[in-house]
Amino acid sequence: MPSTIEDLPAEAAALLSAAAVRDRCSIVLAAAERGEAPHFRLVGARLDEAVRRVVGITLRRYPDLDVPYHSRWRHFSIGGVDRAALVARGADAAETARARIDLAIVSVLLDAGAGSGWRFREAETGQVLSRSEGLAVASLRAMQAGLFSGDSGAPWRADAEALSQISSERLAGAFQHDAGNELLGIEERAALLRRAGEVCAASPGIFGSPARLGHLYDCWSRSGDELSAAEILRTLLLVFGPIWPGRNSLFGVALGDCGRHPAAPDNGFVPFHKLSQWLAYSLVEPLASAGLQVTELDGLTGLAEYRNGGLFIDCGVIEPRDPTLLQRRLDALSEPVVEWRALTVALLDRLASCVRDVLGKSAVEFPLARVLEGGSWAAGREIAAERRSGGDPPLTIVSDGTLF
Repeated sequence: MPSTIEDLPAEAAALLSAAAVRDRCSIVLAAAERGEAPHFRLVGARLDEAVRRVVGITLRRYPDLDVPYHSRWRHFSIGGVDRAALVARGADAAETARARIDLAIVSVLLDAGAGSGWRFREAETGQVLSRSEGLAVASLRAMQAGLFSGDSGAPWRADAEALSQISSERLAGAFQHDAGNELLGIEERAALLRRAGEVCAASPGIFGSPARLGHLYDCWSRSGDELSAAEILRTLLLVFGPIWPGRNSLFGVALGDCGRHPAAPDNGFVPFHKLSQWLAYSLVEPLASAGLQVTELDGLTGLAEYRNGGLFIDCGVIEPRDPTLLQRRLDALSEPVVEWRALTVALLDRLASCVRDVLGKSAVEFPLARVLEGGSWAAGREIAAERRSGGDPPLTIVSDGTLF
């Protein structure tokens, strides 16, 4: 594995950044504005409706506009329970940061679409949770039980030894996957964790020895007390790029969450890095709690997933040229899905600017991470529940449990 992005072929390295995501998605949006996008029409006048919804739900959820950053940590407190306080209780700041990074990485890697029928019953509280919040709490409780640790006396860790040996049966038990309560892609999720354990073990310069995901804290803190969001994402894309199954590659370099679209130049690739950016957002708080300040957070982009993307379809900002697209099952790497996701990322930047204008906030006061949390993700879920029984997204994506 190359030790830095600079060791990669230049064309491949150029796609492994949030800047590349923003640039390529903007190119697809420009094609839609010219009426040249093959699968969706852009109806710009309807962006006002999406803005109205996002502003409204933001003010309902955070009337004082003290909006936290969009991250996995919001899901751990579902139902008013401060589960994050359980993590490595009593440990020093550095070990707490390691444990929280362990949890954030494993939880985000498992945070692909659960399916509308899956539920997790939390024994400790009696809460019955679904979708992303259910996956978050299930992953936290699994870590509490030591599922991801090779040391029976230290459950709050995710190390290479345990991850590389995790079975779909053990993961299924922790996530209450069973007949009638199926979690989509349980075998693929377990395989993803095993591959994460393998790349962790193969990179002692980053993950230490014995290898542990949380040793990223030690790796990053060696460079000082500041770290840019771009550097976090570069590291994540470099080390975790090989774990993603069946994805595109260029010159032998795994590109992770990256599709192809005819509007994109050169090789036609459009990167999204949705889970990797979701993870980067989710590492800000564990790092900050240990004194490592994350800078330039707005260098990251909006997330190309079905709640943000669903908001734009349901508000009519983008509409399919072929109405039957909404009734078909679509492969996650198919051209229509790539186009939809690219439009989502680019439109989120425009949405954020309009939301700030309405709220009277600057980009510094209300960065994209707050708009997403306030915000666009919740608005996408709310309008989906209004439009469809069960709150399903407007597009049906065939999920293997490792992308959305």
